[in-house]
Order: sequence, then structure tokens, then C-alpha cells
Amino acid sequence: MRGEARGSAPVPLSVLDLANVGAGHTSRDALRATVETARLVERRGFTRYWIAEHHSMPGVASSSPAVVLAHLAARTDRIRLGSGGVMLPNHAPLVIAEQFGTLEALAPGRIDLGLGRAPGTDGATAAALRRTSRLQEGAEEFPQQLAELTRFLDDDFPDGHRYSRIHAVPGPVQGEAARPPLWLLGSSGFSAELAGRLGLPFAFAHHFSARNTLPALELYRESFQPSAVLDEPYALIGAAALAADDEAEARRQVLTGALAMLRLRTGRPGLVPAPEEAEAYSFSAAERDFVDSWLANVTHGTPDAVRDGLDALVKRTGADELMLTANVHTPSARVRSYELVADAYDLP
Repeated sequence: MRGEARGSAPVPLSVLDLANVGAGHTSRDALRATVETARLVERRGFTRYWIAEHHSMPGVASSSPAVVLAHLAARTDRIRLGSGGVMLPNHAPLVIAEQFGTLEALAPGRIDLGLGRAPGTDGATAAALRRTSRLQEGAEEFPQQLAELTRFLDDDFPDGHRYSRIHAVPGPVQGEAARPPLWLLGSSGFSAELAGRLGLPFAFAHHFSARNTLPALELYRESFQPSAVLDEPYALIGAAALAADDEAEARRQVLTGALAMLRLRTGRPGLVPAPEEAEAYSFSAAERDFVDSWLANVTHGTPDAVRDGLDALVKRTGADELMLTANVHTPSARVRSYELVADAYDLP
């Protein structure tokens, strides 16, 4: 479960992919870039490659992590693959147990099951996914859903339980079988404390909730109880980062992601705009404040500048692993960024 730092990197490096769809591109282009990126970072010694779950967002093609992960498992050999994460309240726990049991059977020892309690979308879409308008109840029931999922994965419901005769397949009922390790994901203290109490690894969404990073990590470490999974805390943080051959190109690319996020937050989701559109956009004062605030949390620039920024982030947070994400318009820019980061850290 624990990653291995390679080259001169201070901690293991991993990648989170949303399969961004840029203006002028298609979902096919985005998913093709996902395969290319996964194969590149595997060659260069990154630890894991996770796929996010988002719905009803034109600029994202990662609505079905398990499907994408199966595709990646057939096209990679060693890198760990996982969900960053499955939004558990959107799904029946048995379905997730069977999906990830299947993935584990296809790629033994390489699958991570990262779980979140947010919807990964807006309220109306969440209601369509869950067939209910009681969305808050879904989040509040997350610990119970997690316990149910764990029992399905381990095939150990007690006698007399209503699910005691139900088996997730592939799974232990078919013979000795490993199961993917569970991770809890979060952007606040709820999952941090729960991960600590359960002795699970924790992944924090620093890339969009930087203000909460240090309090959540502190809560996780304070709450941690050793388990059969971990004897001490293991905290991964998501970090928005983009390296380019020159600072100007890095700025052009990250501005596309910032404008896409501005439109999403103001109810105007769409494809990630091209750099030319982002540069020509006339920002209001309030929009400029949002973009500047957003970009302040994106480590971008030359490879040396990105390396220095990531090193400082590790030192400030004490993170055990960094998971980089680059949500920008141009697929080739994302691929190039991870190659430059690998070079900056002397990865193989």
C-alpha cells in the first residue's frame, strides 16, 4: 500500500486523472490521453494512477472509474490503478464490491479502492444517480455504507444478517482471493477522522480545498488507531501542478483550467476552454479574484519551479505521498507535464 519515493523525490509521486475534455477535442481524445499518460508515468516510476468520478460535467470524461480502470489495466503492467474516488453514496455497496473484485482479479495486487461521500456533481444530478432527493442522508450514512462494502469484500456478514447469503463475485466465496485496499478520500474533517479511527490510509483533496489541508491532516493523525492495514498514519494529498518548457506556456495552460472551474462554480459548465479563449476572456473584478485565488493553489511553471513548489508543499504538510493532477485544456500538455516532473526528480 505504501509507495516508494524514487529518484530525488521527497515522497512517492502519483497521478489523479479526470480525463479532461477540451474545446476542439472529444472524449475519445481525452481517454486516449489518459492511456498515454498512464503508460508514461508507469515507465517513469510513479506509484499509482487514479481516476476520479464526476457526472454531468462536459469537461470531464471520467464518469465511470471502474470502466476506465479496466481499460488501463489491460494497457499497463505494474503501476497501481485506483479510484480517486468512487463516490459511494451514488452506488449500492454490492455493485462496487463486484466491480472492484473484478478489477482485482484482472490486475492482481494493483488495484486501490478510494472512496468518497460527496456526489461528484450537482444536487440534481446526484438525485438522478441515487433516485432520491434525500441527498444529505446519503452522506450521513457513509460509515454504514462503508461497513457494508467492507463486509461484501471480505464475505463475512454474520449469520442471521439479511445479506449473509449474498456473495460479491469475484470474491472470497470462490476461493482464496485478495481484495483491493480501501482508502478514504475527503476535503474536510469528516473522512479524515473516520479514516483515522478505522486505521485506513487517507487522501485529502488539497488541490481544491487547500484551506482545510492542515486541519484535516492533523485530525487524521490525532484520530489514527493502528489496524491490520496500517500501523501508523499514511496521508496522501492531491496537488494541482503543471510543468511546461517555459513559464508562459504553463500559465497559458493553467488559466484554461481556472476559467473552466469559474464557469462550473457559477453554473455554466462546459468543455475546458482553449488557451486562446482563456487569454481573451474579459474577467470581472470578482471573477479575477476567483481565478487568482484558484491559481495560487496550482503549482506551475518550469520544471525546477514545480519541483521547488512540490518540495515546499511536502515540507509544509508532512504528506506521505503526492498525487498530482493537471486539469487543463490540452492533452499533450498534461502528458508533457508529467514527463518534465519525472525529469526534475531524476525518475528512471
